[in-house]
Amino acid sequence: MPEKFPPEFKRDVVTVARRGDLTQTEVAADFGISVESVRRWCQQADVDAASAMC
Repeated sequence: MPEKFPPEFKRDVVTVARRGDLTQTEVAADFGISVESVRRWCQQADVDAASAMC
């Protein structure tokens, strides 16, 4: 079963990934998570931001 991460942790990962200083692979390595998790969380953050604008 996949490990659950708190929303605050996911938010931090997305913030670091979006800064652009590091690749998603580097962000994943720094946080000890998979690259796919970084991608999914960034995509979900985009969806959540779009929903909040409506």
